[in-house]
Amino acid sequence: MLGVKSRNLGTVPAAKGGATSTSGGGGGMTAWELRPCGMLVQKRNSDVNQSQNVVPTIKVKVKYCSSYHEITIKSQATFGELKKMLAGRTGLNPLDQKLVYKDKERDSKSYLDVAGVKDGSRMMLFIDVMRQEKRLVEDLKSAKMDKAKLSLMEITSEIDKLAKEVGNLEREIYGGKKVNEKVLLNLIELLMSQLIKLDGIVGDGDVKLQRRMQVKRVQKFIENLDLLKIQNSKVGISKSNISFEQKLVSSMEKQRDSMKWPLVVTTEWEKF
Repeated sequence: MLGVKSRNLGTVPAAKGGATSTSGGGGGMTAWELRPCGMLVQKRNSDVNQSQNVVPTIKVKVKYCSSYHEITIKSQATFGELKKMLAGRTGLNPLDQKLVYKDKERDSKSYLDVAGVKDGSRMMLFIDVMRQEKRLVEDLKSAKMDKAKLSLMEITSEIDKLAKEVGNLEREIYGGKKVNEKVLLNLIELLMSQLIKLDGIVGDGDVKLQRRMQVKRVQKFIENLDLLKIQNSKVGISKSNISFEQKLVSSMEKQRDSMKWPLVVTTEWEKF
C-alpha cells in the first residue's frame, strides 16, 4: 500500500476514493481528503467545524407593563431585531421601544450575545414617550406634505385644461373671429378660483416652489385673457364700422343721383 510521509504526521495511509485521518505528533486527529488529481490534503476548517458554526437559538423573557413575552431568537441577533419581533406582540412601534437589560438601555444596533444575553435572560420594555411624540409630529408633517402634493397635482391638472381653452380662444380672436364675451369672463373666473385653491396650499421645499410657479402661470393666463377681451371688442367694432361706412356711401350715392335734374334753356341768345 502506498504511503505519504510528513514530518509531523508520520505515515498517512491513502484510502481508496475517500478521506482518512491520522494522529500527528501531538496525538490529535486530523481530517484528510483525496483530491481528484491523487493529492492527499487536509480538509478545510469550514467543513470540519461546520457543526460548530451553527448559531444557537435562545429564549428571552421580556416584561412590558404587566405582561411577559417569551421570544425565541438567534443569539447573535440585534436588539433591533428583537424590537421588531416584540412589535407584533405588543403593537408598539419599534422606534418607540426602549429595551433595558441589566439596568441599561440597549441600542438597536447592539448584538444580544455581545451584551451577554443568554437563554432564559430577562429584560424590560418601556415606551420612549419623547421619541414617540417626535415621531408622531414628523408623521403628521409628512402626511400634510403628501396631502399638499396631491392637491397641487390636481390643481395643476385643472390649470392645464384651462390653458388649452385659452390657447383656442387666442387662435379664434386673433384669427378675426368674434367670440361671446361671457366665454372670456367665465374662463377668467375659473382661473381665479384656481388661484384661491393655490393660496390654501401650505408646504416647504419643492411644494412651495411648484405652488409659486403655478400661481405665476395662472396670473399670466388671466393677463392674456384681459388682452383678448380688448382684441375681441376691436374685432366687433371694425366690422360694424365697415358696415356703417358702406351704408353711408350707398346712401350718399342715391342722394346724388336723385339731385340730377334735366338742363332747360329759357333764354334765346342772339346769334351773330
